[in-house]
Amino acid sequence: MRSTLKKIAFLTLFFTAPLLSLAASPSAPPAPSSLNPSLLEVGAATVTYRAQPGDTLSVIAGQLTTSKNNWAQLAKLNRIGNDRTIPVGTAILIPVALLPDDPSTAQVAAMSGNIDAVAADGRPIAISIGTILSEGAIINTGSNSFLSLSLPDQSHIALPSNSQVKLSKLRTARYTNSPRTEITLLKGRIESKVSPLDKNKGRFEVRSPLAVAGVRGTDFRVGLVGDSVTTEVLSGGVAVAKKNQPPALTLHPGQGNVTNAKGVGNAVALLPPPRLTGQPQLQERPTVRFSVAAVAGAHGYRAQIATDADARNIVSEAESDSKSGAPEIKINGLEDGAYFVRLTALDQMGLQGIPQITAFKLKARPEPPFSIEPKNKSRSEDVVFSWAEVSNAQAYHLQVASDAAFKQLIVDQAALAAPQFSAGKLALGTYYWRVATIVEQTGGRDQGPYSDPHSFDLLPALQVPKIADAIDGDLSFRWNAEPGQTFLVEIGRDAGFSTLLLTQTTTTPEINVPRPASGTYFIRIKVTDSDSYVSPFSPSQKVYIGSRWITGDGTPLLNASGSTNAGS
Repeated sequence: MRSTLKKIAFLTLFFTAPLLSLAASPSAPPAPSSLNPSLLEVGAATVTYRAQPGDTLSVIAGQLTTSKNNWAQLAKLNRIGNDRTIPVGTAILIPVALLPDDPSTAQVAAMSGNIDAVAADGRPIAISIGTILSEGAIINTGSNSFLSLSLPDQSHIALPSNSQVKLSKLRTARYTNSPRTEITLLKGRIESKVSPLDKNKGRFEVRSPLAVAGVRGTDFRVGLVGDSVTTEVLSGGVAVAKKNQPPALTLHPGQGNVTNAKGVGNAVALLPPPRLTGQPQLQERPTVRFSVAAVAGAHGYRAQIATDADARNIVSEAESDSKSGAPEIKINGLEDGAYFVRLTALDQMGLQGIPQITAFKLKARPEPPFSIEPKNKSRSEDVVFSWAEVSNAQAYHLQVASDAAFKQLIVDQAALAAPQFSAGKLALGTYYWRVATIVEQTGGRDQGPYSDPHSFDLLPALQVPKIADAIDGDLSFRWNAEPGQTFLVEIGRDAGFSTLLLTQTTTTPEINVPRPASGTYFIRIKVTDSDSYVSPFSPSQKVYIGSRWITGDGTPLLNASGSTNAGS
């Protein structure tokens, strides 16, 4: 019985002691109903309160922390043994972890493509630059669509295409504004660049169905790949844990891991940044192309196009595998302008490597016209360059050179109104030519990029031998030829060949025509080479067929010298 009484007495004292410390006595001033926030000294990670008359730890905890029950932690932290004897002006240190939360927001900093979002209550949200999002919002990025969010502490969240996240917690600690952020990745990938949290004791976590990545200020990526979660760290450190378990691994810069149902995978080194080959800094076609020097161990490559060097405003992305010896990434749909390409290599586990960022300019418009002729070779004595007409073109710029680099220009016509140009007679040899479109813009004339260079060999034109005026016998002539050529021979009654006496194809460089009626005729030949190149007609030759006397059986009447008698 005595033992029981002792326990009851102990319990009574345990519970009543705090109550006695809170009770007002005739000599003590009344406890304040509200603490004055102006008495707070706010640090980066703590709040200091200066005790006032009548203050108790329970009152301070109830009004400045999440619960009045935190008075015990305050007493221990501040080494206060007697709650009733807190001297006025005593500095009461309150850790940020005990401060209540205030709601925070995220703001749309950049976007492109189709973005869908709903609020915590299911209400659709129209997304545009500057849209404010609150806790509980769910965001979806469509195909080739991108979104960048800015948080009040200057942290940034980037969502690539085909991704979905929930803003599970957007809060800040009262008074200190220390961020308390939780993002749940539901699909795809998320890239986070978090401001340092060590000093303000903030918290930033990316949660997924299998893992939690917690940081104190870092640049990292999290992705859902099948039934696994990938984490990659570019700077700072990330503690990786399975859901509802303590951290099992800390990833350092340049490391990544894969978490799946079996557990948290080991840290592995990320692949090094890939290197672009060629001249990627200037792109002159609507389809942007990046050639990649192969990275050992890479199973693919990902390129993201952004308008800023930090890749917060992403406008397009594409991937390429490593099957070819020199992988190439192609991206369409970009307007002319200045961009940055962020390129990463993908390893066999799907981890993205260290990025390589390269600035480039796209100047693809006005697009060059399609080239028509000459191509491959020409046998023309008057070389004519022609190209397709562009509907809005004001002029064209034609260049012809004897070298592929266009340093030895033979023709440089910068303002041709028509889609063709006659260069006249050129020396035999190899030539290169290209043409650009010029349009009228608000700021003046704008020349687009040149077409792809075309080369051609200028070869000797077919020369029909001089044909003497014929007054006797059939019309027969030969010409020089190359193996495999075929010929189209035309004999016209007029210089314009509007009326033809003969049109004949032959595979031998000669022709024999029964003697036509007397008169003047014109002869020309077109050659088709063995490679199917068709030359223009040769310059025409004029020949006169004289009249003659014949016998009754049709044979020529010869004079005493043996020649044919002929008359005009």
